[in-house]
Amino acid sequence: MTSYQVLGKQVDMPVQIRAASAFMAMYSVPTAAAQSLIDYSGLEILQFRPGRGICVLVFVDYVDGDLGPYNEFGVAFLVRDHRADGTSVRRDLKALAQGRAGALIHQLPVDGDFTLAAGRGIWGFPKVLADFDVDHTGSVKRGSVSRDGRLIAQLSVNPGIAVPGSGAGTSLAAYSHLDELTRFTTWDMNPTGVRSRPGGAELKLGSHPIADELRSLGLPKRALLTSSIPELKMTFGDARPV
Repeated sequence: MTSYQVLGKQVDMPVQIRAASAFMAMYSVPTAAAQSLIDYSGLEILQFRPGRGICVLVFVDYVDGDLGPYNEFGVAFLVRDHRADGTSVRRDLKALAQGRAGALIHQLPVDGDFTLAAGRGIWGFPKVLADFDVDHTGSVKRGSVSRDGRLIAQLSVNPGIAVPGSGAGTSLAAYSHLDELTRFTTWDMNPTGVRSRPGGAELKLGSHPIADELRSLGLPKRALLTSSIPELKMTFGDARPV
């Protein structure tokens, strides 16, 4: 079993997240604009239709886990598995349907020193400290994240309909890039009570550079899909270089 020392504490692999909640919005974005943002990673944007990729904005409240309690805001892009052979929209759609798409975690503000040190040191996630104001318990999920006194984003997600099969386990290849190295980590997730719907998001971007970056994508007013996950368990182990 692999172990790491982080700020004087031992972190054993795999890491367990016993209780968390999340809500997210997925947006259609131009492939070229998204690709220009992630070229540093060496990965390719997955296209769900010609010329269009997917950007995911997600708020997560980690309530009980091996890295302690903290809030997180993620800006992620769905990407092609780096091990996949061939590239085409048809292959991308097949990978999406079969759960073989990856997610590059492009921005990752958090509000905890320990998770910041662990995330950057163990998995290479681009975590930075930020301030959060989030409500995961209301029927409308709301989150606001700011850094250095400047708003990054405010996101609200309206209630969706219950998703059949909620509670079944799923896996995701999460990619990260830090210090000129791209890594991937397999997240095993067990979500319960998932609700989703087309649209259903209200997004306000602030004046922080991360907001400017999102604005450069020309995010449409309407989200492709929104989801809320009141109960989420996760397990993830070591990161591996791509």
